[in-house]
Amino acid sequence: MVLGMQADAPFWDSLVFAGIDDVEVEAVTAAFSTVEVVARGRAAGAACPDYGRFSDRVHDRYQRRLKDLPLAEQGFVIRLTVRRFICGSADCPRRTFAEPFSRLATSYARFTTRLNHALERVGLALAGRAGAWLAAQLGFGAGRMTLLRRVMALPDPQFSTPRVLGVHDFAIRRGQTYSTVLTSIEDHRVVDVLSTREAGPLAAWLVRHPGVEIICRDRAGAYAEGARRGAPDALQVADRFHLWQGLGRAVETCVAAHRDCLRNPSPSGMMLEPTGLVSGRPQDEPEPVGRRAERKKAAHALVHEMLAQGRSRRAIARHLGWGLNTVLRYANAAHWQDTIRENRPRPSRLDPYKPYLERRLAEGCTHVTRLHSELIAEQVPVTYQMVRSYIATLREAPAGAPPRPPTVRRVTGWITRHPATLTEEDRTGLKDLLAPLCPELETAAGHVRDFGEILTDRLGSTLPTWSRRS
Repeated sequence: MVLGMQADAPFWDSLVFAGIDDVEVEAVTAAFSTVEVVARGRAAGAACPDYGRFSDRVHDRYQRRLKDLPLAEQGFVIRLTVRRFICGSADCPRRTFAEPFSRLATSYARFTTRLNHALERVGLALAGRAGAWLAAQLGFGAGRMTLLRRVMALPDPQFSTPRVLGVHDFAIRRGQTYSTVLTSIEDHRVVDVLSTREAGPLAAWLVRHPGVEIICRDRAGAYAEGARRGAPDALQVADRFHLWQGLGRAVETCVAAHRDCLRNPSPSGMMLEPTGLVSGRPQDEPEPVGRRAERKKAAHALVHEMLAQGRSRRAIARHLGWGLNTVLRYANAAHWQDTIRENRPRPSRLDPYKPYLERRLAEGCTHVTRLHSELIAEQVPVTYQMVRSYIATLREAPAGAPPRPPTVRRVTGWITRHPATLTEEDRTGLKDLLAPLCPELETAAGHVRDFGEILTDRLGSTLPTWSRRS
C-alpha cells in the first residue's frame, strides 16, 4: 500500500523538525511500513565555511537520504535536497560549498543527529550484539559495528582529580603482565589505567593530579612507595577486601603452624552408641567413602536442616533448584547412608579391558592419558572419561580406612567464611577440630569472627579494643 499526501507544512515542520528552522517539508509519502519525508532548505543562501562570505548563487543540487527515529512503529526516512552554492571570493580553494544542516545531521552522515544520540545510548548500555538486537526491536535497524563505532567516536569523559583514590592492580596476563587501575572511591568510576604496577608511574600520576587526600590501596610495597613520593600528605588506607585478604593469609599461616592438630582423628566420630550402632547403622557395615558419599552427606544434612526450620518439601525444592523427587528421597531417609543406592553396575564397553587397566595401575602407570592412548592404539572403542572414571574407583580408599584429615586450606576456609555459608559437615568438622584438639585455633577463630563483625557492621570504634584483646 502506497499513500501520498500533500504536506501540511506547519504541521509536519513542528512534528518532524521541531527546533530546526532551516528545513521545510515539501511532501510526505508512506509505503511498505516506511514514512518518507521530502524536505529542502528554506534559507536564501549560506556562508562559506572557509571565508565566511555569504552567497546565494546556486551551483547545483543533490539529495541526501537520512534515516530518523521510527514514527508510530514505522521506519522514518528524510529525503533532503541540498544545494551547493558558489563562493563569491575569487581565491577560495573550495569554489563551491554545500548547504549546512548542522542541527539535523552532520556532514556525510546517513543518520540524523537524534537517531545517532539514541544509538549512542544503546551502545553504551549494551555494546555490540545485544545492542543490535535491541535496536532491531526498537526499529532503528543498526548493526553491532554501527553501535560500536558510535561509542568509539564519543569523546573521553573529563574527570576531576578524586579526593579518595583507589589504587589496585589487575592482570592482563595472569602471572606475567599486570597493570594498575585508578578509581574514584566516592562515586565508583574508573579514573585512569597505568601500564605497570610499579611505583614510578603512580608517583608521576599523583604529581600531575594534585588534590588526592586519601589513597585506598592494596598492600603492595610499590604502591606504598609511589603514594609516598607522589602525594606525601595523603593518608594511605586499606579497603575491607584487602584487610580480609591479609587476615586470611595470616589465618592460613596460623593453621599451617598447627598442622599436627589436623592429623589427629576426631574422637566424636568414632564413639559408639549404647545400642552398638555407629550413627544408627550396624557397626560391622562399612561406611561409604569418596566424593559421592560426601555430596550425599552434605545434601542430606541440608535438606533436614531446612525441614527443621519448618519449610515444606516443595519450598525446599524451589529454593535449592532440585527436583521434588530428589528432595523427597533425602527427606525420607533417616540417615544419609540410606540415600546411596547399591545398584548392579551396568555392562560397559570397558569391562573386557578392566583387568588390563588394573594390571597397568599395579605396575605404577598412573597417567590416565597414557592408559587411554594405549587402549586407543589397540582400537578399543572407549572414551577418556570412561577410563578416568574407572581409574578413580580403583584409587578410592578401602572401606575400612580412616577418613583423610582436613587440609590447611580447608580449615582456613572454615574459619574465614561466614558461619551461615558453612554446611552441616563443615560446622561439625570445625567443632571437632577446635575445642578438643587445638585450643589455639579456637582462640584464633574467635578473633576472626569478631573482626568479621567489625568489617561487616563497620564498627570502627571497637577496633582498638579488638587489637588489645588479640
